[in-house]
Amino acid sequence: MTPRETNAASSSVRSSNPVRSNINVPPDLVVGLLGSADENLRALEGLLTADVHARGNALTLSGEPADVALAERALTELMAVVSSGQTLTPDAVRHTVSMLMGSGSESPADVLTLDILSRRGKTIRPKTLNQKHYVDAIDKHTIVFGIGPAGTGKTYLAMAKAVSALQSKQVSRIILTRPAVEAGERLGFLPGTLSEKIDPYLRPLYDALHDMMDAELIPKLMSTGVIEVAPLAYMRGRAQPLSTRVLTPTGYRPIGDLRVGDFVIGSDGRPTKVQGVYPQGFKDIYRVTTQDGSSTLASGDHLWSVYTRSDRRRGKPARVLETKEMIGNLRAAHYHRYELPLLNAPVEFPAHSVPLDPYALGLLLGDGCITCTTTPSFATTDPELAAEFERVVPGIVVRRKSDVDYVLNRVTTPGEVITQVNPVTGALRRLGLAGTRSSDKFVPKDYLLNSADVRLAVLQGLLDTDGGPVTQTGRSCRIQYTTVSDQLRDDVVFLVQSLGGVAYSRTRVAEGRKPGLARGREIPYRHDAHVVDIRLPGGVVPFRLARKAAKYDECGGGQPKRYVESIEQAGTEEAVCIRVAAADSLYVTEDFLLTHNTLNDAFVVLDEAQNTTAEQMKMFLTRLGFGSKIVVTGDTTQIDLPGGARSGLRAAVDILDGISDIHIAELTSADVVRHRLVAEIVDAYARHEDSGALNRSQRRANAGRPRR
Repeated sequence: MTPRETNAASSSVRSSNPVRSNINVPPDLVVGLLGSADENLRALEGLLTADVHARGNALTLSGEPADVALAERALTELMAVVSSGQTLTPDAVRHTVSMLMGSGSESPADVLTLDILSRRGKTIRPKTLNQKHYVDAIDKHTIVFGIGPAGTGKTYLAMAKAVSALQSKQVSRIILTRPAVEAGERLGFLPGTLSEKIDPYLRPLYDALHDMMDAELIPKLMSTGVIEVAPLAYMRGRAQPLSTRVLTPTGYRPIGDLRVGDFVIGSDGRPTKVQGVYPQGFKDIYRVTTQDGSSTLASGDHLWSVYTRSDRRRGKPARVLETKEMIGNLRAAHYHRYELPLLNAPVEFPAHSVPLDPYALGLLLGDGCITCTTTPSFATTDPELAAEFERVVPGIVVRRKSDVDYVLNRVTTPGEVITQVNPVTGALRRLGLAGTRSSDKFVPKDYLLNSADVRLAVLQGLLDTDGGPVTQTGRSCRIQYTTVSDQLRDDVVFLVQSLGGVAYSRTRVAEGRKPGLARGREIPYRHDAHVVDIRLPGGVVPFRLARKAAKYDECGGGQPKRYVESIEQAGTEEAVCIRVAAADSLYVTEDFLLTHNTLNDAFVVLDEAQNTTAEQMKMFLTRLGFGSKIVVTGDTTQIDLPGGARSGLRAAVDILDGISDIHIAELTSADVVRHRLVAEIVDAYARHEDSGALNRSQRRANAGRPRR
């Protein structure tokens, strides 16, 4: 109800003496204030109770003192708006009077002249007090819910703030999303490709985006992933093929087999719970390969945490890029551009007992004869290793046969049964190693999936026998290991990577190699030799043998690093996305590569949020990354979810209300900035729904009364 309507309804009870006031408008503001054909003046006369008369640049106000005072304030605010260079419209006049009649103390001129974004002479500003509060909340809070009827500018203002944040480099990307299925329609029954089915639902976002940015720039930003417009389901779409292996506390499992409540390994080496599993259908898949030969499969929009050389130099945190953003941009001069993070700590597999000391097992795998057709033996030129073997394996005496040969005899006592099994032989049989030779040795699973201490001890035994430090002038020391067993090579790589290191493997082919010499006699090579170059993180001691340890300590072990070497298309596969509970959202995939599915440094807008389910809303909100901002908009009176499902927007408002840094902004029909009829339509429907609810409650009450 306008002041004039209010005055007419209560004129019989008002007794104040009328007053008159004169206002002189600066000549250069008269036309802007009164409007074309005095349209602003007519709007003002219809809204104010006081009489307004204009003669030239002089305005005369008459009426009750309170009405005249309101008219003076309104004209003062409107002149301030015009003097700022903004074009005054009848809608702006209406919003100004509405703000002055409210309980707030803000100046309408301050509201109407707050610039959010300007492009080619068009400036986007809030037009009502609630809109200004909404915009201010976006600046002050990380998550903002904008709830209100259609036409209140919820999405448009949020997108303007997103574009402004991108242009001012407050964020590095914009994500615009909304539910794709509305009003009972099902995408599967719509004609066209998937893109053609989805685009109509996203058209309002595209249109708003074109209002705020140059049309030529938008495709470039979208192709590089700086701006992403996608249906809500694809917000999960940082996906990997169903067959992709993910590391769990019990070893690698296909990501397609994981379920909510399962555990995977996070970047700190500890188990982290899977909180969501989201099928993604068929997606374009790429193979991401690092310079150490490790690789995994991921979708084009899968997220990677990466560093550049400048990031490292400036001490900046990792940036998050999609797979497709890195394609064709993997080199900076002759350097690799993108460095992937490594494990912060060794993986924590469950500890369990093993039948043979892990260091002794490493020594036997390196220089032991474990065919078990004879007593196990050990060959080394370092008596220190023989002595250490005897120390760590109870019930064994190491007997020296020659300068390099040692036999591992069982300790016997007088009168003991001679046929009792040798402890080493028994352990090797239980582990499935008995009878293996140098070309088919391996590290048993009980040792690979064990505590970090066990894994390190096995690796130390292997490196003390068949490995060693390699020094180069001016460079830190690397570790080199050699074996002719394919499986043992892979197991050593697993051990190194599980401890937070990197391993580069190359093969020296046996055929055509110059034969070796044994006491002057040529010995041809029978097996290909695998050479593994190893870098371990600081604090991980690779050797127990004194001479090797001293050399390694003297030169320093350097720092392991892993860079993206190539990204190649690998076809189309059915994919799935998982959400994990880890604080940084990182989890370990194939070859101990770290990847994740959250969004950092992004401005994310979820439109039409009333049509999300509670599960979708939880998934969306928990994708929040560091340095990001989320704005959720929706109208809780227009829910199109099938089957009476509860709106995720309503659930989120109930659950999250009162949490610090989350703001819930409510807009009303008074904030509608479309045609004036929209506000009246909204109010009419609200009255009808309220009366309908009242009638239903009356019918229910009457149904319980006895008939007379």
